[in-house]
Order: sequence, then structure tokens, then C-alpha cells
Amino acid sequence: MKFFFLSVFLFLLRFAGYAQADITGAEIKNHISFLSSPDNKGRYPGTKGSRRVIRYIVKDFKSHGIEAFAGGYRQYFVAKMRVRKGVMDTPYKRTCNIIGVIRGSDPALADEYIVLGAHYDHLGMGGPSSKKPDTVAIHPGADDNASGTAALLEIGEKLAANRGLLKRSIILIAFGAEEQGLLGSKYFTEHPLVPLSQIKLMINMDMVGRLNAEKQIHMGGAGTFPGGMELMKELGKAEGLDPDVHAGDVGGSDHVSFYKKKIPVIGLHTGGHPQYHTPQDVVGLINLEGEKVVCDYIYNAIVAVSKRPEAITFIDQH
Repeated sequence: MKFFFLSVFLFLLRFAGYAQADITGAEIKNHISFLSSPDNKGRYPGTKGSRRVIRYIVKDFKSHGIEAFAGGYRQYFVAKMRVRKGVMDTPYKRTCNIIGVIRGSDPALADEYIVLGAHYDHLGMGGPSSKKPDTVAIHPGADDNASGTAALLEIGEKLAANRGLLKRSIILIAFGAEEQGLLGSKYFTEHPLVPLSQIKLMINMDMVGRLNAEKQIHMGGAGTFPGGMELMKELGKAEGLDPDVHAGDVGGSDHVSFYKKKIPVIGLHTGGHPQYHTPQDVVGLINLEGEKVVCDYIYNAIVAVSKRPEAITFIDQH
């Protein structure tokens, strides 16, 4: 009888562990609500709000067993801020990328890496990149890019809980200062924590919170590695998505920094909207269940690529 109850207890414990690692709309909402909170004042680099967000991401990585590299979770750099045309006094801010790693289980492939990234910064109180440049107000950036950061945390949690499935290793990066010109990703690719030759694919999530009724997920760069187009189409259909898959069309977010280093990339988003770069980009407009589907899709893509026995090589799309 004791053995029976012990077996039941262990089963429930194991089930609880898997359930906790599930990606849920409720957890996505919690992440986006914190990230886009008025307390963080638009996550402008070098501010108190930005530092609160950095601590939040580091704490989340730690809580799910996502390891740091030898130098810690923070990769600091100095970012040159964008200013209005004609302004000569350009400010500089110290900020950072937040980086964690989940080690692969295959001795032959564990030194190859897939990077999953999303930028956590936004526009603060507005400024030259705002679509309402004369308005001084908090730009919460719920979709841009609290949605991508929330996806990074949720997918990272599930990958860490199922790390035994991963043959290649996964690097998770929350990039700083993307809105200032992809500065965080540029810094990482100039100061990588592993040799760039060992990074086999970079997947970037920038604005993944507004899945439409047609369930269209847009992506560029899927043709930068063999079989990428077919993989992303098939996995999308399995999730009930309508994937808009482009071989090239690499776009303008952090994955571009990796593409310029001849690393295969996929950049994903759910489309533009009138609230982009305005104070109206709020959590209430996020399609939470839609983002959950997008997260599951990306998770499945990472697991599939990590287990792929064939070499992953770069195909130039220019």
C-alpha cells in the first residue's frame, strides 16, 4: 500500500512539474502586464524602469534553472541614444543584454547553439521614433516588445523543463537598446560568448502578441538554412496557424545582426497595427491565447532543429 501511494505521489509530482512548464495565456499576461506597467515608464535604456525589467528577467531565468555563462547573466554595453534631427547633444546610456543557456544533451552536438532572442527595451516617454513624436507620454510597448520578451520567458521555461529533448544547446537573449538601432544584438555579435561559427540558427521574436483572426504568423529568413521553409510551414499547419513564410525578407529587427555574420535566422512577428510606437500599445489589446499558440509553434521549431542530425549551414538570400 505504501508503495502504491508513493507511486501516485511521484506521478502527481512529475505531472505537476510538466504542468508548471506549460505555456499559458495567464502567464503570458502576467509577464506582459509587468513589462508594460506604467511603473517601468516604457523601458527606456539606462532608466530605473529598465533596471527593474532586467532584474525581473534574470530572476525568471534563475527560477527555471536557465544557467548563466561565466560572466553572469548581464552583458553590459554603452548605447548611443537616438535624438531628433538637428539635436547635437547625443546622450549615451549603459544597459545590457540578458543571456542564459540551456545545455544540450548530445555530446556531439551540445557545442552547437540555437539562439532565441527578443528585445526588452522600448521608447520610454516617446521621442524621435514615436509615431506621435510631439506627445510626451509613457509608451508601454505591450506588443513591441513585451510580447516577445514574454514569449522568450515562457518558451525558455518549457525548454528548460524538457532539456532532455534538446541535442543542441539553446542560448536565450533578451536584447537591450534594439529601438536605438539594434545595438544589443550588434554588441553580442561583436562580443559573442561562444564562437559565432557554433551558432547554427537565430530565432527572433519582435511583436508576436497580435495574432489575427486568420491566424497568420509572418516570418522572414526561413530559407537561410536547408529545409527551413518546409519545417516552418509544416509546424505552423500542425498548430492551426497560417504561416506566411519567406525565404529572405530578413527585415529590420535583432536577427539582422546575426544574418550579417552569415548565421541562419528566422524573424517572426504577427503583423503591424495602428498602436505601433504609440502610447496606445497596451496589454488589453494582446491576443493572449493567440500568443500561446505562437509560443508553442516556436518551441516545437526549436526542439526540431535542436534534434536535427544533418549539418545546419547558411544560405545567403541576397
